[in-house]
Amino acid sequence: MDPRLEPIFDKVLERNAGEAEFHQAVREVFDSLSVVVGKRPEYLDNGVIERLCEPERQIIFRVPWVDDQGEVQVNRGFRVEFSSVLGPYKGGLRFHPSVYLGIVKFLGFEQIFKNALTGLPIGGGKGGSDFDPKGRSDGEVMRFCQSFMSELHRHLGEYTDVPAGDIGVGGREIGYLFGQYKRITNRYESGVLTGKGLGWGGSQVRTEATGYGTVHFANEMLSTRGEDLEGKRVVVSGSGNVAIYAIQKAQQLGAHVVACSDSSGYVVDEHGIDLAHLQDVKEVRRGRIGDYASERGSDCHHVTGGSIWDVPCDVALPCATQNELDEKAALTLINNGCRIVAEGANMPATPEAIKAFGTSAVLFAPGKAANAGGVATSALEMQQNASRDSWSFEHTEERLAAIMTGIHDRCAETAEEYGAPGDYVLGANVSSFLQVADAMTAFGVI
Repeated sequence: MDPRLEPIFDKVLERNAGEAEFHQAVREVFDSLSVVVGKRPEYLDNGVIERLCEPERQIIFRVPWVDDQGEVQVNRGFRVEFSSVLGPYKGGLRFHPSVYLGIVKFLGFEQIFKNALTGLPIGGGKGGSDFDPKGRSDGEVMRFCQSFMSELHRHLGEYTDVPAGDIGVGGREIGYLFGQYKRITNRYESGVLTGKGLGWGGSQVRTEATGYGTVHFANEMLSTRGEDLEGKRVVVSGSGNVAIYAIQKAQQLGAHVVACSDSSGYVVDEHGIDLAHLQDVKEVRRGRIGDYASERGSDCHHVTGGSIWDVPCDVALPCATQNELDEKAALTLINNGCRIVAEGANMPATPEAIKAFGTSAVLFAPGKAANAGGVATSALEMQQNASRDSWSFEHTEERLAAIMTGIHDRCAETAEEYGAPGDYVLGANVSSFLQVADAMTAFGVI
């Protein structure tokens, strides 16, 4: 880190004590900004960097609801509206027991730069709750979502803040949230939430977008070496929405996907992951990855210990959760001949892992670039809602693929310009920072 940035970072640590994930996200960006402040010292003088690290608004609220036994439950809700300098706040809602303010701020901070990279007019925000939808009935999830939206609705609007889904928030939850927003406001404001059902304002490809986009980005990375995904051995962590559609798109492009995982372990299927079977287990029956292995046969085995990154591969796509890929796993991937790592999840690689990739021949793409396809397609959904239009799957996927190619090229060209060819972390951070910082400067001190 540039010594001139250290006092700013120390203040971030002091003002946001105990929020380790947020500290990590800020540090990763600051490590890339050394090359910027050397050329553009005005960013140190006008307070842009300090302001960028402080959310415009942080909302924390109580979410009371009644479970199926008639017992009152109380969760905590969050919405961090981090930056609206490029457009309305845009970012998902996460329902998971691990959610606390530091997680939401890390996700919101990342979202600022991710959204800027898309080239679309959207700012950055994130939200969620420590509510766990796993094991809850539809009625319980509905009552929670209605209580959550009863508070949050006053802060939302298609020109103000537009949430979407994230971990624990899928089509069911978005439906309940949108229904309550509509009921309270007496408005059919389609553009206030994205990830909606196709029959009521949703966009084609939105379900697939994050996974598809990550694979498109990985394919573009391979193209810089004159290759593509055809015949490549691929490992995907996770088995949720992002992982499933990353597997699907990788297989469509000719890759051989051999492994995926959940919190109970991972499976290795040398014949290639049977996507229809995986979707039946995880999305229809809401089962565990071990069920997939036991039903698949003797050539597929379930591993409950170790790491999915022990499985040799050409391309690794971490699509589960933050800090899932540590330095040990990174070194294993390097030693096993991995060529490409593209983050489908948000910040799944630890700083030590990223450093290990940076000193090897592995090309590494951070989530703010590689998994931006989800929010890009959300912005396309907003565009369709605003124009009362609906696009075909093919047209929407063409737009997604073009956006991901543009993000890849923007990152690669910025890295080249700043003397670090092939460094997608620096390219993503610097390119997006410059766009946001210049807009902030133009608006004055606000």
